[in-house]
Amino acid sequence: MIGSLRGRISAKAPPQLTVEVGGVGYELEAPMSTFFQLPPVGAEVHLLTHLVVREDAHVLFGFGSEEERRLFRSLIKVSGVGPKIALALLSGISVADFHQHVQSQDIGALTRVPGIGRKTAERLIVEMRDRLTAPELAAGAPGGALAGSPETEAYAALVALGYRPAEATRLLKGAGPGTQSTEELIRRALQGAVRE
Repeated sequence: MIGSLRGRISAKAPPQLTVEVGGVGYELEAPMSTFFQLPPVGAEVHLLTHLVVREDAHVLFGFGSEEERRLFRSLIKVSGVGPKIALALLSGISVADFHQHVQSQDIGALTRVPGIGRKTAERLIVEMRDRLTAPELAAGAPGGALAGSPETEAYAALVALGYRPAEATRLLKGAGPGTQSTEELIRRALQGAVRE
C-alpha cells in the first residue's frame, strides 16, 4: 500500500494532479480542500494517500491532512458511498463541519453536496453517528485534541483488526488507567477480548 508521497508537482487539473517521485509520476485525485492548499506546479509537496483497487483500475487519492484521509476511509465503508462521493463530500464540507452535520442530523446540509441525495444523506448520518462517538473521529470535531494520542492509535488499530467502533472503545476502557504506549494499550485490549 502506498501511504504517502513526497515529490514535485508536475501537473494540476482539479481534481487530478501528478506528483513526480524519483522519476515516476503518480496520478492522484484529491478533494478540493487539499487542492486549495497545494503549492504551484514545480514545487515540492507531501501528501498522505489511499489506494483504491477496482477491477478496471488502481486509483490513488491524495490528502493534505490525516483527518481528511481518516474521514475518507470511514466514508467509503458506508454502503452506497464510493470514493467519488467521498471525494465530493470532502470537497464540499470540512471535516469538522461534516462531524457537526452528522451529530446534529442535518440532512439538508449534506444534500447540498453534489451527488448526495436524501437517502444517501440519511444513510451517512445513521452509519457515521456511531463512528463519530469514537476517539478516532472525535479528534476531528471542533475542540478535539486526541489526534496522534496512544488511545487514538490503539482505537484505529482495533477497528482495522475488525472490531466495531463501540467494541473497540469498550476494550480500550477495560485496558486500565494510566499512561501507556499504543502497543501496551492494544495488547491489554486484546487480552481483555480473549478473556471475555
